[in-house]
Amino acid sequence: MLDEADTRLLAALQKDAHLTAHELGDLLNLSPSQAGRRRQKLEAEGYIQGYSAQLDPLRLGLSVQGFVQVQLGTHGPEQSNSFARLIGARPEITSAWTMTGEADYLLRVFCEDLPALNRLIHEILLPHPAVARVQSQIVMDQLKRDAPLPT
Repeated sequence: MLDEADTRLLAALQKDAHLTAHELGDLLNLSPSQAGRRRQKLEAEGYIQGYSAQLDPLRLGLSVQGFVQVQLGTHGPEQSNSFARLIGARPEITSAWTMTGEADYLLRVFCEDLPALNRLIHEILLPHPAVARVQSQIVMDQLKRDAPLPT
């Protein structure tokens, strides 16, 4: 069970994962060693799964962000596993979800341009034997960045 200090620590780290034990201690009114131990405990218990840098896709030459809905024609463990391996191997697919509703999967993709997105759809996704239908939406603007989880 998380207490108030744990939730405040998690909220602070989501905003800035570079916070030192001293800085966390100041924010939480704890000693640096107490703050550091709390962070280590939350890491060990799986509340904190890792740390990463948020990169600017435009500066990396990835000017097209899109969401691709994929509907499978056949639904069995072999087809699902094969499709999961395919999307896991594609760096332009940055996240993927299984869904309820018409689409079986929702993929978030970043591509350098529209021809690259077209190649991903027509040369990689649609030729997969389990895929029946693909529908894509191109992001025009992102109004809210990936936000911290509510704590």
